Amino acid sequence: MDNAPASTVFAEALVRDYLAIPDNNRIEPGSAERAWDAPLVGFARGDDPLFASYKTHVDPQHWTPLEAFRLGFPGTDATDADIAVMAWILPQTAQVRQDHRKEKELPSRRWALTRKFGEEINAALRAHVARELCAAGVQACAPVQLKEWTRVVGGPFVFASTWSERHAAHAAGLGTFGLCDGLITPLGKSIRVGTIVARAPWPATPRPYAGHRDWCLFFATGKCGACIRRCPAGALSPSGHDKHKCKAYIRGVTSPYVEEKLLGCKVNACGLCQTGVPCEKGIPAALHGRVAKA
Repeated sequence: MDNAPASTVFAEALVRDYLAIPDNNRIEPGSAERAWDAPLVGFARGDDPLFASYKTHVDPQHWTPLEAFRLGFPGTDATDADIAVMAWILPQTAQVRQDHRKEKELPSRRWALTRKFGEEINAALRAHVARELCAAGVQACAPVQLKEWTRVVGGPFVFASTWSERHAAHAAGLGTFGLCDGLITPLGKSIRVGTIVARAPWPATPRPYAGHRDWCLFFATGKCGACIRRCPAGALSPSGHDKHKCKAYIRGVTSPYVEEKLLGCKVNACGLCQTGVPCEKGIPAALHGRVAKA
């Protein structure tokens, strides 16, 4: 097994080992309950044509891996072929999913906790991985933690950003998109995503799918739409995801609820479309035969 700093084994261990430490993976301060189950990690090459296509399919301002890397390391002589992307999936625990599955209009407390403290863990994980790689001689940075990272409003897809971690994870072989725009992974759709770009020779993880919707039952068979029924905002329909309705419900209903009734602070938590659906904890069983062998 290759444990050299430039290997995928070394990089993946940075993620897994960090989360294996209980103090790094608590659902809330002082709790013995973990926030996230064991992660799934994948890799993509910076010269993968998918990244250039995201300027059309995500937003014209979306960065390629090299563009993000150059912001983190100005003056670099790196090329697209020198850069790699590491992405990881943090899956919700069975207890979090069980609690949230029971809810119809508002987020469960455990779900709100993972949206608040679980994402803080994810932010600390991004910083940890980038820092440890750099200490080992591998230049790396987290695009969403660059000062230049920003959300983009009013583009062709309503709301976007200069670096989409879900799209990076898709390029890294970790999942495809559902009707609600959530990423359906081998560990399900009840997840968070993190990413790093690095000047490293990491080989790409083979993508076990051909299209960006392959693991969604609705797009594969036309016979699901469970997420439509789970959405209390009426933001989902056979036509797709109405981001305006979704945002309005979160900002106007669920975030104030979390602040007033659950955590004492505003948290943009909802995620009802991620539980109580066939893709909650894995690729829908009906589509297992369509998953290409990596």
